[in-house]
Amino acid sequence: MTFSATAAVLDSPGAPFELHEVTLDDPRPHEVVVRMTASGMCGTDLGVRAGHIPFPLPGVLGHEGAGVVEATGSRVTSVAPGDHVLLTFTSCGTCRHCRSGHPAYCVEFLPRNVLAGGRADGSATLHRGGEAVHGHFFAQSSFATRVLADERGVCPVAPDADLSLLAPLGCGVQTGAGAVLNVLRPEPGSTLAVFGTGSVGLSAVMAAALTGTIRIIAVDLLDSRLELARDLGATDTVNPRSTDLDEALAELTRGEGVTHAVDATGHPGAVAGALRALAHRGTLALVGAPPPGTTAAVDLSHMLHGRRVVGVTEGDSTPQVFLPALVDLVRQGRMPLRRLVTPYPFADINTAAADAEAGTVVKPVLRFDQD
Repeated sequence: MTFSATAAVLDSPGAPFELHEVTLDDPRPHEVVVRMTASGMCGTDLGVRAGHIPFPLPGVLGHEGAGVVEATGSRVTSVAPGDHVLLTFTSCGTCRHCRSGHPAYCVEFLPRNVLAGGRADGSATLHRGGEAVHGHFFAQSSFATRVLADERGVCPVAPDADLSLLAPLGCGVQTGAGAVLNVLRPEPGSTLAVFGTGSVGLSAVMAAALTGTIRIIAVDLLDSRLELARDLGATDTVNPRSTDLDEALAELTRGEGVTHAVDATGHPGAVAGALRALAHRGTLALVGAPPPGTTAAVDLSHMLHGRRVVGVTEGDSTPQVFLPALVDLVRQGRMPLRRLVTPYPFADINTAAADAEAGTVVKPVLRFDQD
């Protein structure tokens, strides 16, 4: 059976998304065809469009998909047609990191999710007018009405789950929440600073509010985002445009510094500020995705007091374990994800992208059931 879809194709960096009819390749044994309900729009998608993140074009982006399974490959066992699912990254499943429960650090993460523009073997998953279009972005390319996804990136959820709300769990929320819950794991009495309060940073704030962290400090240049951060669990906020960052953080921590920090900006200045703010034996998690080659200055003597920096991809998550837990937290009202989400009809994808780039919305979610 041949599956077709309407997809938002990006023909070149900086170009608008254009809707085209595409044909999906036949599912291989471990692949799944999913009819999309919704897809979050992530900073990584916008980074590709801006030319900062390498992905071959023309292509179809999108990697926070949610929908209903329509067909499965011959060896798929985890889902069946009719199942409601969230989509996330894929991995090889056989390298040391995958086998030890850290698939986000798969040795083939970049070629399987970003660089190839197709399957790991180089074959195309999408065609437009008989010509191949790059796809398989994070093994899904969810800016389309149907996708061909890897089974390892498919997570079933309950039939009554709100897919249009939960779609962002597949990347942005998973990344921010996982950086706190899976990597930093702040103990009771900790202090944590979050630099950047987009969807990833705010997810880190919400996750920190579930722990024994006694002070959660949100840092951003937008007062509106800082107000939202307070609503979501931040105990304190700092806007470096109006307040000296170093002095404010020192005052809030009685001069001791923060025990944990998350940088969700990827900006060298923010990273430097986060490093300066670390307490002795403090840890900074880097989750922002700057252009390749971006560097930040480090005072090596400052690091000698047990301070640590760790890079984090996808919240160091095992999706089939972590995403169901996040779904439960959202459904229980303990992670108020709805405060982040703004829905858009799929046809308004360029408006959604413009609003995200302008910072007027936190997390655009494209809906495929709206005209």
